[in-house]
Amino acid sequence: MNIGIIGLGDMGRLYAKAFSKAGYTVCGCDLPANKKQLIEELAPYHIKVLDNGKEVAQTSDLVIYSVEAEKIGKVVAENAEYTKPGAIVAGQTSVKTPEIEAFEKYLPASAQIITFHGMHGPGFEPKGQTLILIPHRADKAAHQRMVDLFTAIGSNIVELSDYHEHDKIVADTQAVTHVGFESMGTAWKAAGFFPWENASYIGGIDNVKILTTLRIFSYKAHVYAGLAILNPYAKQQVRQYAVSESELFKLMIQEEEAAFRERLYKARDFVFHESRKPIMLSDKVMKEFSLSQNHDKQKPNSHLSILSMVDAWYHLGVNPYDNLIGQTPPFRLRLGIAEYLFKNEELLEESIQAALYDKTIRGDDLEFHSAVREWSSIIGYGDMEGYKKHFNDVQAFFKGRLEEGNKQSAELIRRLMAE
Repeated sequence: MNIGIIGLGDMGRLYAKAFSKAGYTVCGCDLPANKKQLIEELAPYHIKVLDNGKEVAQTSDLVIYSVEAEKIGKVVAENAEYTKPGAIVAGQTSVKTPEIEAFEKYLPASAQIITFHGMHGPGFEPKGQTLILIPHRADKAAHQRMVDLFTAIGSNIVELSDYHEHDKIVADTQAVTHVGFESMGTAWKAAGFFPWENASYIGGIDNVKILTTLRIFSYKAHVYAGLAILNPYAKQQVRQYAVSESELFKLMIQEEEAAFRERLYKARDFVFHESRKPIMLSDKVMKEFSLSQNHDKQKPNSHLSILSMVDAWYHLGVNPYDNLIGQTPPFRLRLGIAEYLFKNEELLEESIQAALYDKTIRGDDLEFHSAVREWSSIIGYGDMEGYKKHFNDVQAFFKGRLEEGNKQSAELIRRLMAE
C-alpha cells in the first residue's frame, strides 16, 4: 500500500517516518517553501517529497490529510478530485466534524473514508500510544488494511464507530484539559511570577500542574485553537468549566463553607465512585519532578483549577474514566492529580481550608478566575486569532523554561505510566 501524506508538519513527518520504518512506501507534500528542507530530512527514510497534493492524491492507495483543522476544508477541496479510485482517505486532525464534512462534500463516491487520531503530540513516537480509528465509509478489506497499518507501527488501536463520539471525548480529554492548564499559565503570567518560585506551588500535584502547563505552551497555538473552537462539543464543556470555577470562587470569597463542602462532596462521590478503577499516581515520583529549590517553604494551595474540573464533570454528567479510551498524557495526568486530591482526605481538607480562609492565595485564585473567563470568552466567540494571540503571549512569558519543562514532563509521564 502506497501512503501519501498531504501536510508534512510535526505530526505528518512523525507518522511518515513511522510508516517508512515499518516497510511502507511513503510520499508527501507541504508548502513549496518547505520542500528543500523536507527533502533533506526525509531522504534517509526514502520518503519522496512531491510538489503538491494533486500528485500525492493521484499516486497513493492511502491519502492522509495532516493539516490544521481550520484549513482542512480548503485543502480537501483543492485535492479531492485527484483521489485515486477506491483509495482510502483519512485525516489526522484532532477535530473530526469539519474533517468528515469536507470528505463527504468533496471526495469521490469510490473513496473509502477511515479516519484516525493519534492521542499524543509530536514529542512521542506512535509506538505504544493510543490511536483512535474511525471507519466512516469503508468496506471490510479497507478497514483491515488500516488496522494492519497501525498495528505495524505499534499503535494501541481504539475503534470508535462514530466521529461525534470522538469529538465528545476529545472535548474533555483535550479542549477542556488544555483550557485548565492554559488558564494556570495565564494566571501566573498576569501575577508576574514563575510558579516554581512561589511557596504555594511546591509539591507533587503542583509539579504536575507546572510541567504539564509548560508542556502545552511548548507546542503550537493553532493546534489548541482548532481543538477548542472547531469542536462543536468543546464550547459546552468549556462553558461549564467556567461556570463551575466562577460559582466555586464566589462561595470561597463569601466563605460559605457548608455550601462549598456540599458541592465538592457531591462531585467527589459522582466522579470518584468506588466502582471506578483508579489511576493511582505515585506521590514519590510526582515529588521528584520539581523546578523549585525551596521545598521547605511549601504552603497550602486551594487547587481551584482541580476543584473546578471535578465540579464540571459532575454537572456535565461526564465520567472521565470512560474517556480514558481516548486519553492523552495531559488528560491522564489531570485526572490523576484530581483523583489524588479528592481521595486524600487530609489533602482535600487542606485545599478546602486554603480556598475558604487563606487570604495569601486569594490573589492567585482571582487571577485564575479571570484567566478562565478570558479563555472561555475567546472560545465562545469562536475567535481563532484571539486564541492564538492569547496563547502566544503566555508562551513568550515562559519561553526560557519551555524546553526544560517539556523534557521533564516527558520523563514524568514516562515514569508515572510505568508505575
